Amino acid sequence: MPMVTHSSINVLFVCLGNICRSPTAHGVFEQLVRDAGLAQRISVDSAGTGDWHIGRGPDPRASQAALRKGIDISSLRARQVARDDFSRFDYVLAMDRANLAELERMKPQNFEGYLGLFLPFAAEAEDGLDEVPDPYFGELDGFESVYQLVHSASSGLLRHLRDQLDERA
Repeated sequence: MPMVTHSSINVLFVCLGNICRSPTAHGVFEQLVRDAGLAQRISVDSAGTGDWHIGRGPDPRASQAALRKGIDISSLRARQVARDDFSRFDYVLAMDRANLAELERMKPQNFEGYLGLFLPFAAEAEDGLDEVPDPYFGELDGFESVYQLVHSASSGLLRHLRDQLDERA
């Protein structure tokens, strides 16, 4: 993992369409950051590698699963990852290997941040599970499962980033 040397950390969550997994991660992680009193030092965004849903809100099932846990993601709007995101974000976290491969193709050679999968930050991830499954073609229970995985990985990511911020203090 890279050591961020500036006083703030910028995190980008990426999935395919930016309507299910990445906005869920965006909302959950942003809430954890606020609760930790770190909103001035950690910024959060989300995007998709595809362009099908640009400008649309999250899938209603993703919004419902998050709202059940007290997190409102309905104001988020889908956007597509841009090459300049690699100059704006310290951590670019993909939900699965297919999106990670697409991000690897886009990544400029001079990118000094961390590009990798998001789920390995989860302390209690199931053995061998390193991807957040896409719930789009399933039922609400798939979105609930994604929420749980994302919350676990978000907690681990926050611990990791807090350690980095503490080392610079």
